[in-house]
Amino acid sequence: MYERKTTPNLNCGLDLIGEVLYGKWKMRLLWFIGQGHKRPSELQRKIPDASRRVLNVQLKELEQHELVTRKIYPVVPPKVEYSLTEFGKSLIPVIGAIGEWGDANSERLREVIAKTLTHSDIGN
Repeated sequence: MYERKTTPNLNCGLDLIGEVLYGKWKMRLLWFIGQGHKRPSELQRKIPDASRRVLNVQLKELEQHELVTRKIYPVVPPKVEYSLTEFGKSLIPVIGAIGEWGDANSERLREVIAKTLTHSDIGN
């Protein structure tokens, strides 16, 4: 199991939000759960580049941070569904605004990301 080597800096809102949302797929998981995709298999289909293990780890962290709840139904095979808490629902407009900013600046973002990838390859 992963054990953190340093104590996180939690002095401001950006530090706090970074601590809670750090993880490649967390914002997308929150967004898709908010859109009604509640089963792990549905979330896996929405984010096919992520492994099931990584999605499960990040869902567990979102649950620990009280942004989502997990309900396990007593059926065979077991059925699991995730839903946003009220706290998690309060993040959806923020995630939506970040997505809109990304869409509005997509061309420039693709250029700077491509440039960064090209420069990082040169140094290796």
